[in-house]
Amino acid sequence: MSQQMSVPEFIDRNDEMEFLTGHYNSRIPELIIIYGRRRVGKTTLISRFLKNLPGFYFMASEEGQASNIRDFADVAGDYLRDPDFKRANYPDWQALFKSLISHRNFSPDSGERVVIVIDEFSYLISKDKGVPSAFQKIWDLILSDENIMLILSGSSVSTMETEVLGYKSPLYGRRTGQWQVEPLFYPYIRKFLPYSEEELIMVWSVIGGVPAYLRLFNPEITLWENILQQMLSKGSYLYLEAEILLHYEFREAGNYISILRALSSGFTTLSSVCQQTGLDKSMVSKYLSVLAGIHLIVDEMPVTAHAGYRKRHYRILDPYLNFWFAVVYPHRMEIETKKGSEVLESARAELPVYFGKMFENLCMEIIQNGFFFEDMRFSKLGRWWFKENEIDIVGFDESSDKALFCECKWMNLSEMKARGILKSLTKKSPLVEWKNQKRSEVYALIAKEISGKENLRAEGYRLFDLEDLRELSRSYLSGWK
Repeated sequence: MSQQMSVPEFIDRNDEMEFLTGHYNSRIPELIIIYGRRRVGKTTLISRFLKNLPGFYFMASEEGQASNIRDFADVAGDYLRDPDFKRANYPDWQALFKSLISHRNFSPDSGERVVIVIDEFSYLISKDKGVPSAFQKIWDLILSDENIMLILSGSSVSTMETEVLGYKSPLYGRRTGQWQVEPLFYPYIRKFLPYSEEELIMVWSVIGGVPAYLRLFNPEITLWENILQQMLSKGSYLYLEAEILLHYEFREAGNYISILRALSSGFTTLSSVCQQTGLDKSMVSKYLSVLAGIHLIVDEMPVTAHAGYRKRHYRILDPYLNFWFAVVYPHRMEIETKKGSEVLESARAELPVYFGKMFENLCMEIIQNGFFFEDMRFSKLGRWWFKENEIDIVGFDESSDKALFCECKWMNLSEMKARGILKSLTKKSPLVEWKNQKRSEVYALIAKEISGKENLRAEGYRLFDLEDLRELSRSYLSGWK
């Protein structure tokens, strides 16, 4: 189906590496927090950073404090080249770190800073809520005067944001930097798969930019074969990953699953989610707030609305969870009985609507990242609706008093059809209240393919299709190494 391709071991993460390197080269002791969802690439990033530096990496387990202290001492003993350090008994973390720092082999002869990484720090917290207090004391009493860089990393975003980064955390105010590792930006997906631009957008719509998920997709077979093998087959990794992710992140995972399923089914307001799930309004409101806080969903209001606007809409932000709840979760019984092919065949009839919605989300993301409208700097960018009127993307550039009005269509458009969409857009735009008397207006359309786009561009409209996206993506990646 496609030519062979080799996927680089390490893709993008230039900003993250620059962040870590900058803190390593500072002249103060560093306590860095790295966090992000499962499989997003935190461990690969940290391992690459640590590769040529003095220090060591430890991954915590869920076995409890005593076991983790023993395992940490074992790894530290290897770094120190001291078998006796491994065999010693340490009553707590503080005693262990005190012995580590005072060891004759701890600091290299070169005087370089030592890096200590504790990955899955959230595991330690889940087993012992006193861990943040213990590490606060370790930092204050032992590490804060040393030439050291301590990196605490975790995959439970909620735990890391509340128990480590939160205002009430004992570690609050100790950190010298933090970074949430995000999925890869859309253009990098082509580094994994030799698909057409249309297929790459569908890949993004199904699994997003999570590196571990992208590596599961075999570049030698079709998109649909990959979906069948990796998502719609019993025992496949991505068939169960969503449930594992949610149970890992939340104690009451069942309620969160009910809410996400409702959102996926089109119930996007607080009241409709309550009706669909049967859960109490205050409870649903709390759960939605938590989901938004860890960036699995987004709560939306019209781009012109004030902060207190109540009629918010909620949508799943994560493409993989979106697809899983739309296609996988409702058909688990068929998948369990090896009817994944039938599920896929049935789903393909509905998927153009799904891909259309995801295309809008992708267009918003790539515009936020500077694609298509490089001459505009948006102070606000989002959806807009009022009564029966909707516009996919509206953006305001305060510096130039320009307003962007853009529609996104997952279809091939004739010139006549494109003109009709743009004409409708110009009729709706006066309803958008923002500097109506002084603004200049930019009308835009993004679609799969637009016939006659040069004619429409000559008339002042901004038009982009997948051909333009492909060229912009290639240009964006041209400086990537």
